[in-house]
Amino acid sequence: MTLEAIHTILFNMHIFYSLALAIWAAVMAGRNQSISGNYWGAVAVSAILAAVVLLLGIIMTAQGLRLVRTTVYFLYMAWLVVIMPGLYSLLRGRDDRSAAIAFSLLSFFNVFTSMSMFQRGLIGPWLPE
Repeated sequence: MTLEAIHTILFNMHIFYSLALAIWAAVMAGRNQSISGNYWGAVAVSAILAAVVLLLGIIMTAQGLRLVRTTVYFLYMAWLVVIMPGLYSLLRGRDDRSAAIAFSLLSFFNVFTSMSMFQRGLIGPWLPE
């Protein structure tokens, strides 16, 4: 299996994982529950997964492979890595209903952003320079 195939699989996994986080947070908000520690762990896993995808992109770039718009790819991936922990920091660790709504909306936004990246060819193919 090529590095590009692993990159694509992990990127797709990030899309579905973000969708699961969005639905999970929406259910917690709908039930007026506070955000659990399990959810915080899942948010960390989401950021780590995005970081791994970004790392694979860096490795492929170092090997001489390029996308049509490599700079835009790196900007989007940096967004996906930092935004969920960033929202946690902005909310100062709040775990109430409004925080769950914010995490749900952000997770849905990440899903649509990632799907947009896929549709515009920002994920592949990785071609030699």
